[in-house]
Amino acid sequence: MTRFIFLGPPGAGKGTQAEILADYSHIPHISTGDILRAALQGQTPLGMKAQFYMDKGELVPDDLVQDMVRERLSQDDTKYGWILDGFPRTVLQAAFLSLLLDELDQLQVKVINLDAPDNVVMSRLLERGRKDDAEDVIRRRLEIYRSDTAPLIDYYQQRKLLVVINGNQTPEEVTAELKSAVSS
Repeated sequence: MTRFIFLGPPGAGKGTQAEILADYSHIPHISTGDILRAALQGQTPLGMKAQFYMDKGELVPDDLVQDMVRERLSQDDTKYGWILDGFPRTVLQAAFLSLLLDELDQLQVKVINLDAPDNVVMSRLLERGRKDDAEDVIRRRLEIYRSDTAPLIDYYQQRKLLVVINGNQTPEEVTAELKSAVSS
């Protein structure tokens, strides 16, 4: 069974590396953004609830995101593994996920922390040239990421589930280190 939770700051390459590893391992890459978009597009009951909050410009509440993750991890294509990207983001969400995986009998999990220094992710995000990738916005996102994720990294480290990958390398070097870490 191949189950991975991907952590890392914006711009560290999580999405790219998760896609590569998912293809390599023949498992689905599941991001909370994808779950949300699929629920909205499919007009599922959870998707319609999420739409209510989004239409008001509010964040989708944790319990609703957790229900969506529960629904997605219960689908047939996740039976032999998955990569979860973008969830959990807090220790409370990690505790929920731990209980959910126990309930689903999906206990063997590795947590990959794709780490890169702030100056590197700042440079990468500025190069993307997206509208919301202004320097002050990126700095704020990194502050939030560091404050919310530091406890999450400790949470998984204490449980001996954390594997740290150096994201300050070429994409090919990161992929090689990742493949080596997940096969051990």
